[in-house]
Amino acid sequence: MAGKLRYWKEKDGRFFARIAVPKRLQPYLDRPRGELIEALGADRRAALRLHPGAVARLQHEISLAAQKANAAHSTTIQPASPSTTITTADFSRAVWERYVEALKLDEAARDQYPDKADIEAERRTLMRRAQAGEIEAGGLAMLDASLDFLRANEARALDQAHRAVRLLALQRELAAGETHQVEHEIEAYLARHSLTASEGTAERAVLASHLMRAEIEALKRTIERDHGDYSGQPADPIVKPPALEQTAGPVSLSQLWEDYRNYRIQAGFLKDGGRRQEPVIRHLRTYLKHDDARRITRKELLAWRDHLMTVDKLSAKTVSDIYLSTVRSVFAWAHENERLPENVAEKVRQAKPRTVAGREKGYTDAEAVVVLRASRQHVPQPNQFGYVRETPHMTAAKRWAPLLAAFTGARISEITQLRKEDLRQEGEHWIIRITPDAGSVKSGGYRDVPLHRQVIAQGFVDFVTSAPSGPLFHAADDPKRFAVAAQSVSDELAKWIRELQLVPQGVRPNHGWRHRLKTQALDLGLTMRVIDAIQGHSGRTAGESYGDVTILAKARVIEELPDYELP
Repeated sequence: MAGKLRYWKEKDGRFFARIAVPKRLQPYLDRPRGELIEALGADRRAALRLHPGAVARLQHEISLAAQKANAAHSTTIQPASPSTTITTADFSRAVWERYVEALKLDEAARDQYPDKADIEAERRTLMRRAQAGEIEAGGLAMLDASLDFLRANEARALDQAHRAVRLLALQRELAAGETHQVEHEIEAYLARHSLTASEGTAERAVLASHLMRAEIEALKRTIERDHGDYSGQPADPIVKPPALEQTAGPVSLSQLWEDYRNYRIQAGFLKDGGRRQEPVIRHLRTYLKHDDARRITRKELLAWRDHLMTVDKLSAKTVSDIYLSTVRSVFAWAHENERLPENVAEKVRQAKPRTVAGREKGYTDAEAVVVLRASRQHVPQPNQFGYVRETPHMTAAKRWAPLLAAFTGARISEITQLRKEDLRQEGEHWIIRITPDAGSVKSGGYRDVPLHRQVIAQGFVDFVTSAPSGPLFHAADDPKRFAVAAQSVSDELAKWIRELQLVPQGVRPNHGWRHRLKTQALDLGLTMRVIDAIQGHSGRTAGESYGDVTILAKARVIEELPDYELP
């Protein structure tokens, strides 16, 4: 779901339409309460289809309560309000808020439309049940079983029809000077901004008509979207950003990136200093031919996305996970920190093809032995001049990192960032500590992992104790460079294993060890919570966060892992 639907509630696996009732209207409902709720059932897809109609019914109830309140207040004296009287600037802000919010709701609704695959899956389910004799062909049973398929198949048409009816109703009431359709919006806006516009005043009438005109414009945009046109702009002159936002000066995209990067680094992220993301911002500036983030539109970002795919020939995964992800994060931070009036990148995405696995993701027993033997027997070769170009750190990484990954399931960069001081002995157990102090840990915190007996037998402890202080597998001497250096070694390891032609199709040379350890644990019946703690995976439930996975528990599980047939 791209965004949280308005007037939507989920509880105990069931779904509801929900609208808060302004306090002044609560006494005029049939059953005074602070909110109106209509149950939508336990099927999420069906609930999404029923939601617009339920909201309309609840809004009608509130409109009736507003009429009763207006009639009752017409003969009574209103108490003084501590709120601020509404101004012209507030009208402008209300219009733009309503327009933008309506378009966001439309985008969220469109993200819920079932695609062809969803509809076909629903059809197949229906046919399977019919063929299996679970439902009788024809009659009410077949009709009842077909409802989910019909809702999925007609989702777009139902949503379009609801918006068309809403548009006609707003246009009719605006022409007649009626405001029932937006009474609850008026109350919500006034309460949100601590403003007052008393019943029957000209200010309230202006606010009502402005909100209706804003929603009418938004509904027209949604109808244009139904025909594939996302470029439409408001035709009504009052529907525009508030004057302050229009006249504000430029916002440097380069400076936004620098500030965002510093913020993330201070928070403990971007251990590489944003090295991977910086080319994204540079590419966007080059494409746009300017550096003003305020001028960037959603349409321009969509065009940039298409340029990356068609001209630069980048993969959908790269565009989605690196380019668009980076821009969305920067713009979201800028919007949250009031550097930009809106996040135009929020809905800019690139679909990725579904990965079709042709085999298991981890190494098989035989494949693992071949890789580990090549690793343990590695000797750097001199070039044609008799000079060995490979550094001692890289040689050590090739000899030890695969074996450590095989018995810890750690990310390979967590292995290549290990330092001499990260190895210690507690009783009979030798332990490595994977810590962000040495570079980068995806889960954020440190974890201790006992060494398997074969790792010790192969001489890893002797290797570490004889090594100089500092990193074991890279030569960086500045802690700020540790993460980058460890990642560089990890990349070289993957390249080296591929060059040896030891990596089967469909297996990632370094990450395959993480998948393999999980597979081994399942085969051996080991405790998955302990395996998760060893690998740095978070628990799947809140209950799994209770209690600690001790060194003893980890050591028992690791000792169950069988040895490899190595020299």
